[in-house]
Amino acid sequence: MAAPIESLLNEICESEDPIEELKSLRTAVLATPVSGLRQAVSGARLEIIFGLLNTNDKEQIEVCVEILSRVLQALEPIQLAQNYKTALQSGLNHPNDSVRLLTLTQAIAALSKLSNTKAGLDALFRSDLLNKLKDVMLTNDIIRYRVYELIVGVSTVSPVCLGYCANSGLISQMLEELTGDDVLVRATAIEMVTSLAQSQHGRQYLAQQGIIDKISNMIIAAESDPFSSLYLPGLVKFFGSLAIMDSPQQVCEKYPVFLEVVFSMAINLDPTLTPVALDTLGVLGRTVEGKQVLQKTGSCVCERSAQYTNQKEGSTELRVRCLEALAQLLTLPVEQQTDDLLLLTESWFNCLSSQPMLMIRNISTQPFPELHCSALRIFTAIGCQPWAQQLMMDTPGFVEWVMDRSVGTGKEAKDCKFELVGALLSSSSIQEIFGAHNYLKLKTYLNEGPYYVNAVSSVTTEGAD
Repeated sequence: MAAPIESLLNEICESEDPIEELKSLRTAVLATPVSGLRQAVSGARLEIIFGLLNTNDKEQIEVCVEILSRVLQALEPIQLAQNYKTALQSGLNHPNDSVRLLTLTQAIAALSKLSNTKAGLDALFRSDLLNKLKDVMLTNDIIRYRVYELIVGVSTVSPVCLGYCANSGLISQMLEELTGDDVLVRATAIEMVTSLAQSQHGRQYLAQQGIIDKISNMIIAAESDPFSSLYLPGLVKFFGSLAIMDSPQQVCEKYPVFLEVVFSMAINLDPTLTPVALDTLGVLGRTVEGKQVLQKTGSCVCERSAQYTNQKEGSTELRVRCLEALAQLLTLPVEQQTDDLLLLTESWFNCLSSQPMLMIRNISTQPFPELHCSALRIFTAIGCQPWAQQLMMDTPGFVEWVMDRSVGTGKEAKDCKFELVGALLSSSSIQEIFGAHNYLKLKTYLNEGPYYVNAVSSVTTEGAD
């Protein structure tokens, strides 16, 4: 296929109106697998096709873009950056949207691959592509987002990669966006900074640059900003992520405004803020250290979270997220159980309502599969804790309900019920509390699997209707 492609390129080069030859080339490259195309275009003069983008003929531009979209996939990133950087730079400023998008996509793909090796990084930062992208991104928010996404992705690979990106000036530019006038750009910058904080060296860099303190101050200032709902969830997610990766206690003690805002958002009926607050409380409370931090606030976290579960007028999604948060807060695996922590989870469960078992059970019977499963996950969360097992045993009909396979239809519901049974059996206290008979029935349920169906035999009598 190499010869036909080279031949077609020659024909295109010699033609004054090459649209038919371009269509033939398009057919040829689309018919060739990328692996075969790599050899076919390795020495091809693709600058011919790039040159034909400089026209007002929309059909010609469209065909050229289709050809280049396919062909450029076959090139090695270093080859693309070295041999076609001028063409890529020109494409970033092309008046046609499809050309700019093609160029941006190919440039970012090449830069991403280049960042995987030391030689590639050297080639990347020696080229002018990044500087060109810096110019173009100022005129287009989508391009700005993609460039920041690229830089953050490269930076998280290693401290060396972060150093390269910091030296380019693009990280500093991104961090300046945190306090810019455009709140939507600010929200994007917060998202990118949160991604950068996923690596330890990224967090160290942000701390050294004073960015974590700056974000804390942004949370404080958000109270007087009428547009804060557009970016405040991102600030909370940043600190929630930071707390889980480092230490909930250290982060919450150093930045107390974080938890204050989370609690405020949790009791706020704002559909943008409340779900993020519930998610954050759940993520924090899933760890032992997080539970202890939340306990120090002196308030019943579960009571704050549970207020939405029984609101029939509330959205199903919000109720589900509330139940999921409660399940995480109440989770306490056997290996983490101590007398103090068991007392804590028991007190939190009792905060849910005057009859928490009945409340969760009633939610599980509502005709919404997602609510049914989320309610079951709360029972699963407490299922290995002795106080909860005793509560289940003392609740009339509960044990029978657990082992009733007709309750809940659909794969997810059956899986959730199976996980509940598994949680009950993971604790050594279950046999004593539930009794030998119920214990054996639970073991049978577990051994039969989540989708077991009782066989029903029938006898046909001759002559029956």
